[in-house]
Amino acid sequence: MVERIPGLPENVLAFTAKGTVTADDYKRVIVPAVEEVFARQSKVRFLYHLGADFSGFEVAAVWDDAKLGIRHAAGWEKVAVVSDVEWIRIAVKVFGLVMPGDLRLFHNGALADAKQWISR
Repeated sequence: MVERIPGLPENVLAFTAKGTVTADDYKRVIVPAVEEVFARQSKVRFLYHLGADFSGFEVAAVWDDAKLGIRHAAGWEKVAVVSDVEWIRIAVKVFGLVMPGDLRLFHNGALADAKQWISR
């Protein structure tokens, strides 16, 4: 399940993942929110929190995530990923090598720091 994190500036999209993230989560929650913000502005900041309640992704959700990232590749101004899951952290580091925007990793205990960084 994916839920929006409220209380951040309007150019910031922030989500927290709990349990298994599905393709339906992308279709119902993430993709519409991303498309709505990109319809208003050319640069977007994105925070993704994969906390202690996160257990993984469906394969189709990983594919949807990749498609969304590629479709708006030049539009990601800043991306913050908050997770203690090692394979997520490694994948983000690898992805960060080809991403044009500013990408930072935070541990779950630093969610407040991630929110502050993504907002300024």
